Amino acid sequence: MAVRISILNLVVAAALLGATPSVAQDIPTDDPQILLDRLADPTQERWQRIERQITRIWSRSGSASVDLLLQRGREALEQGQTEAALDHFSAVIDHAPEFAEGWHARATAWFMSGRLGLAMADLEHALALNPQNFLAMIGLGRILEDMGHPKQAQEVMLRVNAIHPHRDDVKAALQRLDKAVQGISL
Repeated sequence: MAVRISILNLVVAAALLGATPSVAQDIPTDDPQILLDRLADPTQERWQRIERQITRIWSRSGSASVDLLLQRGREALEQGQTEAALDHFSAVIDHAPEFAEGWHARATAWFMSGRLGLAMADLEHALALNPQNFLAMIGLGRILEDMGHPKQAQEVMLRVNAIHPHRDDVKAALQRLDKAVQGISL
């Protein structure tokens, strides 16, 4: 299956990688579960700040050198240097195999290079290590949809929506997948 790099793929890659963390702390906690609980509230107005804080926390490995490799990989991917990004993310995984974000980031690079099977395998590792990573789930749902598995993609996106009910891309995917699974009545 050939995968075309398009604006949609770039948007998906940005969602898979998450927002670039800002310097200021937006929400006064480093407890991801508290932040995830706040994010799950459908009336939460500060959800974008909470999402940034969560991705900031998930991007910390506990090692300055691993964090630098992760950042370099993200920069390479943003510059369209997918193979260099894969090298950086693979080094992250080699040095910190229990760091979920390394697996998630490499899955994004695999996705961008059109290697969906490898992307799915890395997403499975990322989600085994961090089952609430809504960004990794979005990527998995997108790949399942691209591979012609709308029911499984819908299940993943419903899980994402329960964790993060604010994302328009997830709402659009759910509408699209509902039509694919249920069919269109005439």
